[in-house]
Amino acid sequence: MMNNTGYCSESFNSLQSATSDEDMVEIAGATLDFSSTDDVPPLDRDHGAGGIGNGLKEAPKLMDFLDEPLPGVGTYEDFNTIDWVREKSKDRDRHRELDFLLYFKGALAGGIDISAHWMTDLKEGVCLSAFWFNHEHCCWNSNENTFQERDKCPKWKSWAELIIGSNDGPFAYIMNYVMYVCWALLFSFLAVSLVRAFAPYACGSGIPEIKTILSGFIIRGYLGKWTLMIKTITLVLAVSSGLSLGKEGPLVHVACCCGNILCHLFTKYRKNEAKRREVLSAAAAVGVSVAFGAPIGGVLFSLEEVSYYFPLKTLWRSFFAALVAAFTLRSINPFGNSRLVLFYVEFHSPWHLVELVPFVLLGIFGGIWGAFFIRANIMWCRQRKTTRLGHYPVLEVLVVTAVTAVLAFPNSYTRMSTSELISELFNDCGLLDSSQLCNYANVSDIERGSNALPDRPASHDVYTAMWQLALALVFKMLITVVTFGMKVPSGLFIPSMAVGAIAGRLLGVGMEQLAYYHHDWVLFRGWCSPGADCITPGLYAMVGAAACLGGVTRMTVSLVVIMFELTGGLEYIVPLMAATMTSKWVADALGREGIYEAHIRLNGYPFLEPKEEFSHKTLAMDVMRPRRSDPPLSVITQDGMSVEEVETLITDTSYSGFPVVVSHESQRLVGFVLRRDLVISIENARQRQDGVVSTSQIFFTEYTPPQLPSSPSPLKLRGILDLSPFTVTDHTAMDIVVDIFRKLGLRQCLVTHN
Repeated sequence: MMNNTGYCSESFNSLQSATSDEDMVEIAGATLDFSSTDDVPPLDRDHGAGGIGNGLKEAPKLMDFLDEPLPGVGTYEDFNTIDWVREKSKDRDRHRELDFLLYFKGALAGGIDISAHWMTDLKEGVCLSAFWFNHEHCCWNSNENTFQERDKCPKWKSWAELIIGSNDGPFAYIMNYVMYVCWALLFSFLAVSLVRAFAPYACGSGIPEIKTILSGFIIRGYLGKWTLMIKTITLVLAVSSGLSLGKEGPLVHVACCCGNILCHLFTKYRKNEAKRREVLSAAAAVGVSVAFGAPIGGVLFSLEEVSYYFPLKTLWRSFFAALVAAFTLRSINPFGNSRLVLFYVEFHSPWHLVELVPFVLLGIFGGIWGAFFIRANIMWCRQRKTTRLGHYPVLEVLVVTAVTAVLAFPNSYTRMSTSELISELFNDCGLLDSSQLCNYANVSDIERGSNALPDRPASHDVYTAMWQLALALVFKMLITVVTFGMKVPSGLFIPSMAVGAIAGRLLGVGMEQLAYYHHDWVLFRGWCSPGADCITPGLYAMVGAAACLGGVTRMTVSLVVIMFELTGGLEYIVPLMAATMTSKWVADALGREGIYEAHIRLNGYPFLEPKEEFSHKTLAMDVMRPRRSDPPLSVITQDGMSVEEVETLITDTSYSGFPVVVSHESQRLVGFVLRRDLVISIENARQRQDGVVSTSQIFFTEYTPPQLPSSPSPLKLRGILDLSPFTVTDHTAMDIVVDIFRKLGLRQCLVTHN
């Protein structure tokens, strides 16, 4: 028999005993409690995980398990895998379809965006007219600020102005500095404390676990109501603290929590794990849709990156759910720009074929950065799991937050939120821009009638901004390594994009100055004449962001679609494709795993990677258990075995199920029975059926043979027998067997001979 590795059931005695509150499992570096099933209950609450047969003491009666299904039979233990073939067979006679409209996920994402923007600005000051306004909204309503100082308005006061009455001088700077650090520490402390106290599963990105769950694994409580509530609150706190993390990855987890809770309202999805995972695939698409304002990219992300089983009907359902969620988000208008996209760009000049060379260079940088980040982050997370560092999650978060805040405040590009930084880096400088990045020389001499500004020499402010960006690049690259994986909600999309956007902007400004001062070079001759708008640094930032995100996650198609939906830059799809493919090739050459696959392996989740190729030239007989030198395979005969013999077999072995054969001599396969179903059925029969004792015979046959009057009552268990288990012959090539496990989602496969 061949098992999908990693799925080991509990012993018979452990299934009989109540689960202790001290039963803890190490997952993602945190000590998590799987004993409580209140967060996400089993498929049938009549049979809890605490013990077999609780609450089932009824009047004794003869039971036929084929006609009267038992509570708990057909369900799965926590930290176990589902049987896709079995789950699909449950639903083959159902024809009623039901679509889920996850529209409230869009409203939830809008609330997270608005709250995070307000709390991020709260670290620097407060709006006197309405404290719930962030800096931008506060100044919108002010008629007293000038165009030159439109970011400064009388209604917005810094903490130094409120406390000491002035915003000028070193003491005011120190006061703002201290308040910034204090607010950051407060937000991060609240986030990690709530996660640790109420929902340990709310930490991290959630995408590695979502991928594992969608492949058929069960983690009770990971998609429950407590996780949803705590992750939503702590996500706002973590982002507002200024840590180098994003909210886009955790929003996928939040969306899947919403989808899972909705599944419990409908029997069709509550009692069928395979159908539930179709809904979760659609929910993952919704999460990306509301995170970036990219509904098509969200569907492709679910298809390419997280989903294990994605039938055609799930595709259009995901598209419809993402559409509804995006429409809801647009109606809330959390970005305040009347647009759905997060970073809207409007470049005024097309790209030239020669620019593919620097775009490819950005792809190489993204691949190298991605490989470096994955290795460094996994090394740090392994240290967290294997040393005393993991025993102090609150202290770790506070120390990293303090270091981040202290180093970030002096640099304006690290002090601002990461989303705001990316938006500024993507921006194409115009006449109305007051950013230091756009403070070129001789701007006043340019004709005001044109929107497109020609290439012009960089001023002292631009060079200062370049040095600040270079320092911000080093800071972001290092601090993100230790931030991702801490015990707070932490996404990786935005920090990775920020690293690439900074590198791209630096390269773009360099190319722009090169074209300005050397427009007569062969490289620029013919398409970059003096006074023309040749190079767009914001485009380089956008391409760099895609390259670095692709190097870390190894996404390709979905990433390109997300990027042009995210920015509205459809005509720049070729540079995005070139950089994304280059980053993937370079990163794959340095390491085959993306960040999510690496964390799946680090946490020991049983996940059969569908993208890997199986190159070993072996047969099924070389891999199956038992080996030739092992004891014979543990089997159950279809008749002739007593309850005591079956219970002994369950106690002495740890297999998740047993083949049922005609007899020990014949070994002809009849079916397959799961260990959990056997335990539950025997225990229920002892309590609810008269005359069932240890010497009672167990029958898996269709008809029970006549019994002697003095014989104890027999036990008929044909109802829990899988009569069509998947089998292969012993000479089947292993690459075919592995492909079968991947595409059918098998839990085990029986190997037959003759």
